[in-house]
Amino acid sequence: MNTKPYYLKIQLAFTLLLAIQWAYAQTLRRPMAAPYTGFGAYSLHHVDIFSFTANQASLAQLKNMAAGVYGERRFLLSELNNSSAVVGVPTQSGNFGLKTGYSGFSDYNETQIGLAYARKLGSKVDIGVQFNYNGIRVTGYGNASAISFEAGSIFHITDKLHTGFHISNPAGGRFGKDQQEKLPSVYTAGMGYDASEKFFFSIELIKEEDQPINAEAGIQYTFISQLLARVGISSATSSVWMGFGFLLKSFRLDIAASYHPQLGITPGLLLLFNFSKKDN
Repeated sequence: MNTKPYYLKIQLAFTLLLAIQWAYAQTLRRPMAAPYTGFGAYSLHHVDIFSFTANQASLAQLKNMAAGVYGERRFLLSELNNSSAVVGVPTQSGNFGLKTGYSGFSDYNETQIGLAYARKLGSKVDIGVQFNYNGIRVTGYGNASAISFEAGSIFHITDKLHTGFHISNPAGGRFGKDQQEKLPSVYTAGMGYDASEKFFFSIELIKEEDQPINAEAGIQYTFISQLLARVGISSATSSVWMGFGFLLKSFRLDIAASYHPQLGITPGLLLLFNFSKKDN
């Protein structure tokens, strides 16, 4: 009798349960390299289109229309694939962003669609907000959905020092007919320091409802204009993450990975495109 498939199913179920415990305020499973993709939110020189996934206020710094996609294979399991896409459009009335995400496989998956808006309040303060539609689908059990929102602010203390706050789902966000399943609330305080146009340091303190405080810290260094590197750590799971970004004109391709001491490696791929305005 071959018991290998049985043990593989047990391992997958156990991994899914662990991953659900790490999900943050959105129902969509938080990417293992989420600190990597949202890096640069508390910066002026190193912000990009994905930064607003960490704090919507950073969307106010977007100067040109931009788009990006990210995908990862969580712990090298196809059933835990995680992908997201973002688009940002600057206007005279403020900047708009759209975020979509998908996690899981055919029998169990989570989706999210979020619409964000941000604007500058003078030269020292940026604010932003995002409304999310969250969905869960389980084969044999049906679908469930919930609405949640996020909001953030960023303060540019000096040209180099930036700080801010972010809240996610402070109220509402409940699933099911009886509304008994609630998305947890998450409160974040972040700080970034632009040491130069090449070096950037950032740290965030994240307090999720019913969970201990998690500290996420990372650095970015630009070796040359076409190559950058990021590395960081998350204290809650003792996970480390790192990646390299390669820039070619309006494109940027990042190869990223995170490592969990018990569950292993999660590889990821990030692609950004900036619709830069042509010089006259």
